[in-house]
Amino acid sequence: MVGIARLSLAMLFAAMMLGGCNRQEGPAAPAGDDFQVAFVYVGPVGDGGWTYAHNEGRLFLEKNAGVKTTMVENIAEGAEAEQAIRNLARKENDVIITTSFGFMDPTEAVAQEFPNVKFIHVTGFKKNATNFANLMGAMESMRYLAGMIAGARAVEDKAKIIGAVEPFPIAEVVRLLNAFTLGVRVTCPDCQVHLRWINSWFDPVREKEAAQSLLEAGADVVVTGCDSPGPVVAAAQAGKWGIGYDSSNACAATPERCLTATYWNWGPVYADMVKQIREGTWKPGDYYMEVDSGIVGLLGFEEGQSPAAGVPASVIPKIKEMHARMKKGEFTRFDVFAGPLRDNQGREVLPAGAKLTQEDLEGLSKLPDRPDCVVCMNWLVEGIVGTIPAR
Repeated sequence: MVGIARLSLAMLFAAMMLGGCNRQEGPAAPAGDDFQVAFVYVGPVGDGGWTYAHNEGRLFLEKNAGVKTTMVENIAEGAEAEQAIRNLARKENDVIITTSFGFMDPTEAVAQEFPNVKFIHVTGFKKNATNFANLMGAMESMRYLAGMIAGARAVEDKAKIIGAVEPFPIAEVVRLLNAFTLGVRVTCPDCQVHLRWINSWFDPVREKEAAQSLLEAGADVVVTGCDSPGPVVAAAQAGKWGIGYDSSNACAATPERCLTATYWNWGPVYADMVKQIREGTWKPGDYYMEVDSGIVGLLGFEEGQSPAAGVPASVIPKIKEMHARMKKGEFTRFDVFAGPLRDNQGREVLPAGAKLTQEDLEGLSKLPDRPDCVVCMNWLVEGIVGTIPAR
């Protein structure tokens, strides 16, 4: 099943639309010693997005760190995830990397049972003092730049509606959507971002249908926070513009109509953590990495890349300048969310000169080793047409 990641995105998307993928375990790859790293994926490795990007990180790890790896894909959050993680721990894997927000509690439970195994969970907020860490990166910064591109495109097209297809109304997703909208309003102050929740990380049919409803409502650009290229494909088919997510290949299905993609670069981070673990220097903790770490990218604006033809020429210097500042650490996720900020109900949530804390950005409270959020990320910024449903 690992070989599916090498197919073209167009073929993968067509295959998923026809029938999806079955859960399978990938074979371990040859390596120079017996150190083993296992991955648990919420979707198929051929999703063209989130899981595809993690699997590229796994392949990078095999190639550059001299370890054996294995993976299981299409694992449901909850009880199934806990069983899958426990099975991998019993197989004497040295490190287990779990890659979905809903894998957090199952990972925590299994980590307590297997103190000699190291666990790294991606996008959560829990950890322990011995063998369990969480990992995330400042994708909100890239989404902010993508919003600037979307707003500039809308101005060029004399449009004012941008569509957003998003998975779940959790703080992580709300944070990225808010950052995108703040970027939109930099280049198109009158633009509105119309929101559709689909309550799934990976559902190509529903993702595409949500995008189509936004396009029918007048959206000029559609951005996705989900895992398939469905919304980008829908935008192209309507003669509009898409912005992809998760993978540097997220535009591959329709490059002529995809403005950019905000994507993850997991491989070097995984390799560095595995190196630390093998050397005995790794410590479990909250790893939230900024743009200057290289963990996130903006397609068309990284080294050796060129902006897509659809990106307005007027905005390219602004994106390059801001991107360079982010890489130098001069403009961070906290600057993205600097006040004054209002929510989409007109309420001031942050005054001028103030900035959100990390706990605010993650919406964290009642954790024993961290302060409670004050301006908790449970609100939508001014410019978003939509609501956060009760959970």
